[in-house]
Amino acid sequence: MAGSAPGSAKPRFGWIDVGVLAVLAAAAAYVVHRVDAVLHYRWDWSGVWVYLLRIDPRTGDWALGLLLKGFITTLRLALFGIILAALVGLVFGLARTSKRLFPRLVAGLYVELVRNMPPLVFIFIFYFFLSSQIVPLLGIDRLAATTSPALAGLIELAFGDRRLLANFVSGLFCLVLFEGAYITEIVRAGVLSIDKGQWEAGDSLGLTRLQRMRLVILPQALRRILPALAGQFIMLVKTSSIVSLISIQELTFIATEVAVTSGRVFEIWILVALLYFAVSALLSLAFHRLERGAAAPAH
Repeated sequence: MAGSAPGSAKPRFGWIDVGVLAVLAAAAAYVVHRVDAVLHYRWDWSGVWVYLLRIDPRTGDWALGLLLKGFITTLRLALFGIILAALVGLVFGLARTSKRLFPRLVAGLYVELVRNMPPLVFIFIFYFFLSSQIVPLLGIDRLAATTSPALAGLIELAFGDRRLLANFVSGLFCLVLFEGAYITEIVRAGVLSIDKGQWEAGDSLGLTRLQRMRLVILPQALRRILPALAGQFIMLVKTSSIVSLISIQELTFIATEVAVTSGRVFEIWILVALLYFAVSALLSLAFHRLERGAAAPAH
């Protein structure tokens, strides 16, 4: 129809889509066949579901399996990581656009240090430094051991097993510092993309630089960087698996141990892949709706 906006037509499911799905199904079937024929792997899903949900032999009630416990820890890391990494990225992103030299140097050094270091090296260096120096100064171990029962329950609800609280916090800090560097650059690019006239308009209204940033620049920049932020937040969920290397008992760490002890390697890792896919897909859908809402014209 003439005058219709690009992409406004409803998407249709055609023969090309059928062909792509058929190719994907054939490829999956081929992989399963080769695993069975070459590795002589015997597929057995019957003993896998107990790692998701099981019946507690003492109470007879349903209880979380090891994989779901690790999955919940991954969700905790992702939730706190997204919030804290966004704050770190916002602060350093604004510092990167500051007129003062010192904030720009500090923020630039932070970004270059993180982005030019392999993730594994970064995690190991900062984890051992944080766990041996910073976390003891915060008194997290003492807090977890001596807190009241009510607060202990709240800690376990938010962070998991309080005996592992120090490890969780150390891993979370590492993840936040790593992801915060990339969000810093996203924020910086968004702020610098705003037309100079917007700054001048705020200045003509007598607004301070902080007021201009908060009331004029950031709302516009947020709309522009929302897709990039969404992608980075989804990446953070998947990147959280790297803290399994420092013995944080999240999904990947638990899956590694379960796959070895049970011998159900492919079944376990397929379940893990589906769990990660489910979280990433839900986040992608949520951010897509948020983008559409932000792009909609105000009435």
